Amino acid sequence: MERRRVDWAAGRWTRDPATARLDGDNLLVGAAEGSDYWRTTHYGFVHDDGHALLGDWPADAAVEVTFDASSLGTAYDQAGIMLHAGPEQWVKAGLEISDGVLQLGAVVTNGVSDWSMAPVPEWAGGLVTLRASRGGVAGDSVVLRARTETSGWRTLRVAPFTAGVTSAGPLVCAPMRGDLEVRFTRWALAPADLDVHEDPPIG
Repeated sequence: MERRRVDWAAGRWTRDPATARLDGDNLLVGAAEGSDYWRTTHYGFVHDDGHALLGDWPADAAVEVTFDASSLGTAYDQAGIMLHAGPEQWVKAGLEISDGVLQLGAVVTNGVSDWSMAPVPEWAGGLVTLRASRGGVAGDSVVLRARTETSGWRTLRVAPFTAGVTSAGPLVCAPMRGDLEVRFTRWALAPADLDVHEDPPIG
């Protein structure tokens, strides 16, 4: 497939955010306080009330979301990408404030959630792109990557993902506050990765 932008209007919200407005080509999203996605592991609770703007995700394609990380500053603030096959099978990946530090992480959920993260304090305040690729070299999995405008791609996770019909798009959650607003600058579909060990093109 050819790389193409996805129009914000093509998506549908899993839960309406507190606010959502266009600013030129950008989408500004305000998260409701207490919004999050998590399923059971360690904490024992289920949260299924984050804000994800989802569109169709072809089975042999990558999806990319770019956002401004400068508004993330309170515990568990989150912005990034959601891959959604159903309430018990989904993946969220992006930036999150944890232990007072900006972290690059992913939560992979198949019945229950697991969480991986790594600190990226140097990414604070920049434009960050999350990419998820399936099909192609990925087969029955998804390859998660992230980059800033200057960092180049960083492979975040290779995780099982066997869902057929799936949707994907921008994600924002604010478990601890009611005034988080995130600026999303791009949502795109692109050709799937050719090699997990080679960086995909930057478009």
